[in-house]
Amino acid sequence: MPARLRPAPAAEVASALAASPRSEEQTRLLVKHFLAVLGTRAPGRSVEVRVPPYAAVQAIEGVRHTRGTPPAVVETDAATWIGLATGALAWAVAEAEGLVRASGERADLTAYLPLVDAP
Repeated sequence: MPARLRPAPAAEVASALAASPRSEEQTRLLVKHFLAVLGTRAPGRSVEVRVPPYAAVQAIEGVRHTRGTPPAVVETDAATWIGLATGALAWAVAEAEGLVRASGERADLTAYLPLVDAP
């Protein structure tokens, strides 16, 4: 996994999650952190999860592709991705409200979310 998509130190994640409002740097840290966690927990290359302009990760086992766009793509904004990753926002709600665009087989991330461990 590229260095830019390694999980962040727990103290930095906790501090960024607690911040209100969040700075651009804290938002970037959380987006990249949760994309890295998804990539670690669900390794693969069949779904590309994009959170522009911050980062993207390919994850989830399935059809392997070698060039171009993967068979499934999920794209959302930073606030939505952080909400999904922390469990503050349900996948079904995000889809129904048009906050996430998901296309292709395996593009439903419900089974992989939230990405934070339960207390």
